[in-house]
Amino acid sequence: MYIENVKPKQSDCITTIIMNKLKTRKSAKKRFRKTGTGQFVRRRACKGHLLEKKSSKRKRSLSQRLLVFKGDALAIKSMVLYN
Repeated sequence: MYIENVKPKQSDCITTIIMNKLKTRKSAKKRFRKTGTGQFVRRRACKGHLLEKKSSKRKRSLSQRLLVFKGDALAIKSMVLYN
């Protein structure tokens, strides 16, 4: 019996497409941390400079971390993919 060398059909071939990894935005990575429950934590504003005129109570309250709002968390999630 004679068997010819026949090319396989396009549907018979297994093709794999390798997608590039998306890059993490470094600015978002430095500003936000992910909690164990998947939420993001951020710092409060107004704690970077001009601290002499702010009261100690106000500076302490500005030191506490806050959870990011849900609407903002969706945008942050797309910026910080793999962390």
